[in-house]
Amino acid sequence: MDLREYLKAGLKKSDIEIEDNKAEKLLKFMEIVLRENKKFNLTAITDEKEFIEKHIIDSAVSVKYINKEGRLIDIGSGAGMPGIIIKILNDDMDILLLDSLNKRVNYLNETIKELGLNNIEAIHARAEELSHDKEYRESFDYVTARAVAKLNVLTEYTTPFIKVGGKFIALKGSKGAEELDTSKNAIGTLSCKLNGNHEITLPYSNSKRDIIVIEKIKPTLDRYPRKQAKIKKSPL
Repeated sequence: MDLREYLKAGLKKSDIEIEDNKAEKLLKFMEIVLRENKKFNLTAITDEKEFIEKHIIDSAVSVKYINKEGRLIDIGSGAGMPGIIIKILNDDMDILLLDSLNKRVNYLNETIKELGLNNIEAIHARAEELSHDKEYRESFDYVTARAVAKLNVLTEYTTPFIKVGGKFIALKGSKGAEELDTSKNAIGTLSCKLNGNHEITLPYSNSKRDIIVIEKIKPTLDRYPRKQAKIKKSPL
């Protein structure tokens, strides 16, 4: 089975069907990440089939909880997962990639250009600072984050970006449910509610993942998010 069929078959097992041109673009994205990996330390996974399953498919399953249109911000985007993968699958979305390391932001914008993607850009900023900016605060339909921080901390970084009625999609490993148990106070304090915790099984390794969906029900209080040191010292 060639890589395109391996990708499409894996996505189909995850109830996602895509056209060949999108599969090719996802594989092109993988090629860029692996090519640039030595310069930017983007991933520890360098085997192509493992990359397809544990990065591309792992990220792609989040689209099942996202409408095809709207505005999305991906926090701590790193190599561009899930943000760039969501953009390839849902081309009508307007996406902002956020990373605190400038060299990764430069890599992300070069990758966007090489893939020929529109209405997506990467910017250099810290989430806890940018979300106090009126241009960005409560202006997104969705926020995503993958492998960034524990959920109670992450909820404070992310939910101030979301409009009331919008959703935070947290892509977690197999211990997402445990993190959720310790995040109930944070979710309530930040004017949100749990929309659902979805257990995902990856198609080839049968590895477990959790996708936690948190919905914003009221505006975030102005004092959140707090400064990074305060968040780390006293998580909600």
